Amino acid sequence: MHEVAIAVHEHTMLLELAIAAEVFGVDRSELSPLGEWYDMVVCTSDGAPARWLPDIAPRDFAALPDADTVIVPSTHDLDAPPDPALLEALVAAHDNGARIVSLCTGAFVLAAAGLLDGREAATHWHHAEQLARMYPLVRVRADVLYVDEGRVLTSAGKTAALDLCIHLVRADLGSAAANGLVRTLVGPGHRPGGQAQFIAPPSTPNNPDTLAAALDWARARLDQPLTVEDLARAAGLSSRHLARRMGAEMGMRPLGWLHQERIAMAKELLERTDATVEQVAARSGLGTATTLRRHLQKAAGVSPTTYRATFHA
Repeated sequence: MHEVAIAVHEHTMLLELAIAAEVFGVDRSELSPLGEWYDMVVCTSDGAPARWLPDIAPRDFAALPDADTVIVPSTHDLDAPPDPALLEALVAAHDNGARIVSLCTGAFVLAAAGLLDGREAATHWHHAEQLARMYPLVRVRADVLYVDEGRVLTSAGKTAALDLCIHLVRADLGSAAANGLVRTLVGPGHRPGGQAQFIAPPSTPNNPDTLAAALDWARARLDQPLTVEDLARAAGLSSRHLARRMGAEMGMRPLGWLHQERIAMAKELLERTDATVEQVAARSGLGTATTLRRHLQKAAGVSPTTYRATFHA
């Protein structure tokens, strides 16, 4: 059987650990066309039982290189240096041919071991900038659910960890087993790794007293054909001065801000109303359903229908 070892370190967080244990530690061989599931083991620094998995006989980190897949759950202390024994064991496991997986901020542990150098890697969007700053050799992706680099895989936060675990089941045991697992867990359908994390980027200026009124004026008229000149007049500035101010205070130009606000309104309408895709496109100022589909696919990696199915209240 394929052995999955979960590395439980002193800063391990519960949710991602529980997700991995639920997927790989519960025998669901009836879902597999091979009639088998995974053999899950838990490894701790000293071989003592993990406090959240007390009924599973543990091993120490030295056993990690013997596993087929090693999973590092999230860590709550991103600044604390990981256990050197864990880093050494992860490198040995990788050198031994194991598949190495991190969930959410577990990517910081893999990066500390040097396993992400020169690779693309995902983590929770909130911590992506810190990961890139601490480990400049890592090509951090803050805009995807997970990254599959073959023998090294990383996920974004929380539910994206489940997406990656289901992806592993699909790769190992096939789509039927993965789909059966999703039904058993009463989860949504498969989300590909390239799907966006649905980050809501900030659009408020650093100095809200200067541009806020003009931006609010524009937000109330997104369904109308607004131009940079319209926005500049509302702000009492020249078009050139407005562009400089928005670039300095918001990090974007006026047309980019208008487009971002229209996408944000379209998302909100899809989430909170039953308006048709055509109506959402018109009310958000994106024009046609075709245009909305193209821009939402680029911004979020999904169609309006998929976005609504995921987030509709």
